[in-house]
Amino acid sequence: MSRTPEMLTPHEARARFRDGLQTPTSGWSAGWTQANLIAVPRDLAYDVLLFAQRNPAACPVLDVTEPGEVSCGIFDGDLRTDLPGYRVYEHGRHVADRADVADVWREDLVAFLIGCSFTFEAALVEAGVPLRHMDNGTNVAMYRTDRECRPAGSLHGPLVVSMRPVPASLVATAVRVTSRYPAVHGAPVHVGDPAALGIPDLSRPDFGDPVEVRDGELPVFWACGVTPQAAIMASAPPFAIGHAPGMMAITDARDSGLVIP
Repeated sequence: MSRTPEMLTPHEARARFRDGLQTPTSGWSAGWTQANLIAVPRDLAYDVLLFAQRNPAACPVLDVTEPGEVSCGIFDGDLRTDLPGYRVYEHGRHVADRADVADVWREDLVAFLIGCSFTFEAALVEAGVPLRHMDNGTNVAMYRTDRECRPAGSLHGPLVVSMRPVPASLVATAVRVTSRYPAVHGAPVHVGDPAALGIPDLSRPDFGDPVEVRDGELPVFWACGVTPQAAIMASAPPFAIGHAPGMMAITDARDSGLVIP
């Protein structure tokens, strides 16, 4: 029997990505923590760390490398090759999508692994909350909002949120389940009218794929780990590397270690 994505260990999943597979990772490696990546030159690293500290719902830091290192305590792989997709930024412009970034990685880069809401999706499904993007095999929908994050040093930018349609009767369940995962964004930041976040059209996400919100459902929004990339775009530092939205670092940490009682 072939092993499905959710059955793969982090090592097996990273090997597939290293071989060139590019795919959203929602549902992959069940039980193992997924993370966003942002890598910046050493002289910007303190600003990123301070930005994360001031905006913990959007930027919960799980691990940080030393300058030039390509692995860390929770990621026993190669951060340059072992994600399914990367984005390269120059002066705030998204200049390339890459299957790997080995040839553009710099010795002065400091990499941050930021908590990802994919980590609590298995718990939502177990609690009976359906996840349409997983059922459809598509990426989660992500949107820039009109809420500005607290700036830090040279970094500023908007809060980015992920959205999942939830039956109205299950919204309280979704809030309860995800509030137990503060290290991977925690409870939603908003439920209902997207205009309250400055989102004009749910059918046109800024990142990821659109998903239908059906009768009897409410759009539920969580802070998203793409927020540091939005800050890079707004603040325009000379160089940065991030993951392709929805294509995460699958770490060697366990989801169970991130749950609070």
